[in-house]
Amino acid sequence: MSTIHATNPQRKRDAAPAPHTHFTPLQRLLHWTMAVLILTMLFVGVGMVATVSHLHQTLIAIHRPLGIALLILVIVRIGVRLTRGSPPLPRDLPAWQRAGAYASHLALYGLMLAMPLIGWSMLSAGGFPVTLYGPLHLPPIVPRNVELYATLRTLHTVFGLLLFATVLLHLAAALFHGLIRRDGVLSSMARGGR
Repeated sequence: MSTIHATNPQRKRDAAPAPHTHFTPLQRLLHWTMAVLILTMLFVGVGMVATVSHLHQTLIAIHRPLGIALLILVIVRIGVRLTRGSPPLPRDLPAWQRAGAYASHLALYGLMLAMPLIGWSMLSAGGFPVTLYGPLHLPPIVPRNVELYATLRTLHTVFGLLLFATVLLHLAAALFHGLIRRDGVLSSMARGGR
């Protein structure tokens, strides 16, 4: 008597589920929403420090609530990433590229979390309100201190430049996977799948 294992229902139940090859719709929504907001924040931040015109106040009014929105989104995104995971990298990817992907994602998440917290702390130390909208203000999270304000301002600038460089590296890696290797890494975030 021959047995065809592919039709055996018990064997199907016992088999490990196939790994997912794409990020979930929620992960993709968070990724692309944050990508647009982070690029907006980087350009607004550069505009804030480069202008002394009347636009300065408008840029500040955009920058502060957008930073808090990004803080909330990155916390949600970290939670989703921890619970949903991510598709596996291609098996033939060299170890150094795997390590680079892991390290760059840690850097991205760390910087996305640190930037709004440093900005909020900086404003708190400087005695400036973090206005979300109209009369809605966030409480200070550090005591008022001019030296701390100066340190955090420098740190916010340095981390902003690091975030910009890391985003460019991330974009270059995505394009490498999509255009050179064509290994599904870019499409796992760009479009739906299983």
